[in-house]
Amino acid sequence: MHELHEINAWVLIVTNALAGVWCLLAYQFPALQGRPVWVGVIIAQLTTFVQATVGALLANREGVELDDMHALYGFSAIIAVAIMYSYRTSPFMKGKELLLYGGGSLFVMGLGLRNLFLG
Repeated sequence: MHELHEINAWVLIVTNALAGVWCLLAYQFPALQGRPVWVGVIIAQLTTFVQATVGALLANREGVELDDMHALYGFSAIIAVAIMYSYRTSPFMKGKELLLYGGGSLFVMGLGLRNLFLG
């Protein structure tokens, strides 16, 4: 299960990087907008929940000690996804949803990188 957690960490990092860059490019170049960009964002965001679930299962194993900073960065990624989701329909975000998810996905990618190389 530890190997799955590490592999999914890289999947989280790569998918969120791609989704973030795609969103920012789509904001600048409307030809890149549409359903595929949002499918990519959804896939990237779902990796965060998969990672947290696998991490929680690992942390509950006997003899496994969870580093506080590792838990902080992991939970922060989930909170970041929740914040992006909650702000997507805010009136002040109208027309800027791609910027929200572009920056947010890159932030989640950064949390994943930091957490992977923590320690």
